[in-house]
Amino acid sequence: MVNMDRAAGALVGMASGDALGAGYEFGGPLPDGAVVDMIGGGAFNWDRGEWTDDTSMAVPILRELAAGEGLDDEATLGRIAGEWQTWAATAKDVGSQTRQVMSLMSEHTEVAARQAALAVHTRSGRSGGNGSLMRTAPVALGYLDDPEGLALAARRISDLTHFDEDAGDACVLWSLAIRAAIVEGRLVIREGLEFLRPERRARWAALLDEAEREHPRDFENNGWVVEALQGAWSAITNGDSLVDVLERAVRGGRDTDTVAAIAGGLAGAFYGVSAVPTRWQRELHGWPGLRYADLVELPTLAVRGGVPTAAIDYTSYGDITSLARHPFDEGVWLGGVGILSSLPSDVDAVVSLCRVAGTPSGISPADHVQVWLIDQVQPSANPHLDFVLAEAADAVAALRAEGKTVLLHCAQGMSRTPAVGAVYAVRHLGVSPVDALAAVEGALPLGNVNAAFRAAVLGLSIADTVDDRVRGDREEP
Repeated sequence: MVNMDRAAGALVGMASGDALGAGYEFGGPLPDGAVVDMIGGGAFNWDRGEWTDDTSMAVPILRELAAGEGLDDEATLGRIAGEWQTWAATAKDVGSQTRQVMSLMSEHTEVAARQAALAVHTRSGRSGGNGSLMRTAPVALGYLDDPEGLALAARRISDLTHFDEDAGDACVLWSLAIRAAIVEGRLVIREGLEFLRPERRARWAALLDEAEREHPRDFENNGWVVEALQGAWSAITNGDSLVDVLERAVRGGRDTDTVAAIAGGLAGAFYGVSAVPTRWQRELHGWPGLRYADLVELPTLAVRGGVPTAAIDYTSYGDITSLARHPFDEGVWLGGVGILSSLPSDVDAVVSLCRVAGTPSGISPADHVQVWLIDQVQPSANPHLDFVLAEAADAVAALRAEGKTVLLHCAQGMSRTPAVGAVYAVRHLGVSPVDALAAVEGALPLGNVNAAFRAAVLGLSIADTVDDRVRGDREEP
């Protein structure tokens, strides 16, 4: 069974890195430890949390896979190229090489795109920009059980706009690494060298060695696909979490959104979507009107070859209509998923701890936070459990600070809801872990926190308490 946390992580990680780097593009390197956030603005006046051309060009690839189409089909590639050309006509930012190819493409076909790419290469003598590597993250989703097919598809998609062999090589290496991260949970890249032409393998091995010795800022020409890959791989090998990787990529400077998007595709596939901060989830959006939830749902469809995931019938769980006020904050409701169809009149924000279809009626998409938390005790189910519990609690606190009344819910209000409700009380209301867990669990008729969540809550200390003023200082540039 495919690990969907990691599969979705590839797309959300890519988009997160893209949006994180957007406001810093074309700037110089930042000092180690400098604050990095989704500030928006930049050379193209991006909205806060808006992704750029990197993710926008990946979306048509992802949507074809989500529709069950294969990337080895000429008609599919023609549709992708056609969407790119249509998008490029009004996009805020399009890479210079890609823009030239789009302007020369005579019709929406694979042949026309490849001919235009060759013409650009012939005219300029080079076409090794990073524009095909930046969009490659979704390609792996269609070939998780077929590394040879993936290598062919990655190069074929690259060749639609980038004739240079370096660009194709980079997409092959990166796509195969994303596949290994999703399928096997391994962070490897050199295994992809065997899918390159023999005479090119030693050079790429040396380039990877260099990336591991240096830091992202050391690759000054990161608009070139080789140094973009090196900068991204350097960020990954030096980082110890998804957030750390993406911040390192952005601090490298220059083509910040693209290097961070490239790094995010692979780091997200390794760490999973559960490693993405909820504050990024709320802000993430971009062409063509998609948000975080779409970048979770579309990879699911892509992995399943276009077959929708069966909706969960929560009525089979038993009582899903539990509802109670949080014992330490009357602005927070605690309950089960059944409450979504008849929200309390004062609720204007929702934090979902189980999978739900769409945003509840009357709730803004930015005020609906969906948390990847599995109600199981084995560590593999929630590899970032402490992080996820804290992020979910912090999402509640952020919404409350905005004046929202929040519904915090899981399937039955049994385990996940009281666990997060207790963490919220500890981190933001100054309640002791023992008192918080007892009171929140007792407020819900089915409250029964599982052993893993219970241990995580009781392991909190005063050091885990968040001072809202300090947290705000840390998140704002």
